[in-house]
Amino acid sequence: MKNISPANIFHHGNAVPDEEELFETLASGDVVIERIVSRGQITPETEWYNQEKDEWVILLTGEARILFENSGEIALKPGDYLLIPARERHRVTYTSKSPECIWLAIHGHIHDKK
Repeated sequence: MKNISPANIFHHGNAVPDEEELFETLASGDVVIERIVSRGQITPETEWYNQEKDEWVILLTGEARILFENSGEIALKPGDYLLIPARERHRVTYTSKSPECIWLAIHGHIHDKK
């Protein structure tokens, strides 16, 4: 039997300089589950995310803002989540440095149940 042990979403042992974001794949298969740690990083003003798959994201710590090309900006606080449909152009315009932003993102073909 495989050794099963818990991990903690808030403890990221990977040493990453403050000027870099941490992207860590926690699980993958039909969906990809990723932890993202941001400390003030934003998407450059001339760039947009335009992903091939849906992304369900929840902000666990910190504060952030996401700008959608066709529908304005959304402010997020801990516990806020949203589904970003595939090909929905967006970019991150703000992430807090202290506390750092810890995101949980799930990428795949996802159907919103709201």
